[in-house]
Amino acid sequence: MFKTRITEMLGIEYPIIQGGMMWVSCPELVAAVSNAGGLGILVSAAYATKEDLRDDIKKTKSLTDKPFGVNLSLFPSMMALPNEEYIEVIVDEGIPMVETSGIRSPEEYLPRLREGNVKVIHKCAASRHAKKAEEVGVDAVTVVGMENGGATGMLDVGTFVLIQAAAKAISLPLIAGGGIVDARGFVAALALGAEGVVIGTKFMATHEAPLHQNFKEWLLRSKETDTVLVMRSIGNTHRAIKSPIASKLLDMEARNAPLEELQTIIGGSHSEEVLKEGKLDAGVGMAGQAVGLIDKVVSVKEVIDKIIEGAREIVPRLEKIITPT
Repeated sequence: MFKTRITEMLGIEYPIIQGGMMWVSCPELVAAVSNAGGLGILVSAAYATKEDLRDDIKKTKSLTDKPFGVNLSLFPSMMALPNEEYIEVIVDEGIPMVETSGIRSPEEYLPRLREGNVKVIHKCAASRHAKKAEEVGVDAVTVVGMENGGATGMLDVGTFVLIQAAAKAISLPLIAGGGIVDARGFVAALALGAEGVVIGTKFMATHEAPLHQNFKEWLLRSKETDTVLVMRSIGNTHRAIKSPIASKLLDMEARNAPLEELQTIIGGSHSEEVLKEGKLDAGVGMAGQAVGLIDKVVSVKEVIDKIIEGAREIVPRLEKIITPT
């Protein structure tokens, strides 16, 4: 019922993609999304070596025979990421799709990925960046509005406007993210010009997500007004859940604290403690504004099934309100 260029390109049943999320995109979650008809994505930056990445690719393959992808980070990092080595593994293991995300163009990696028959979907937060990605030769583009959890870009454009602007700017298949958790958001994104959606925060509140119960309960009690934009002072704006530590970070940014001081809060190990160990005061916890639409932890299959079932009810209802002219 929802056949698009994205489902055809990726060989998936539904145009629903699990966004690559640091410390969240484990083999169990990725496989569950793919098994339910969507596309799961591992995050290469979470692995210290290419062989560690290979091990989890193999583990994911043992849990699903459906397609899944790998994210390559193009964001600034305290340590240079061995993306070339990750790509070597991706090609060796026959991964069909790579999601690139960050403030740099993926152009330098495209020749090797092309040689390996890997489809490249670039994720960005501006229509002009979507256009640039099309010009350098990616296969599809994902745009995420400022409602998005984690990286939001610097332009503060909402999902509704951004989808339409990007759809006007490019001819490639478009995937939309930011504030999408259910059938209503899914149908709205398609109506605005997208051919698929990327979902992050909702998949964090699933049984398969490898997150501490403290963090999942934090998600459930948060409202749509309980997030804040951080890291703008370093040109890498992210959306996080409001907390004393997030407020401390904002105070540090307001006085132009140096990166070394900010790292005491935003360093990757601190986020891992928040997510996996449930130490909510160890760092900032990333989540989108759609956190306010989540009221229970469910299975990945239930998330996707409810989106598709709900969409099948919404579309005919919309058709009924159209009267003959």
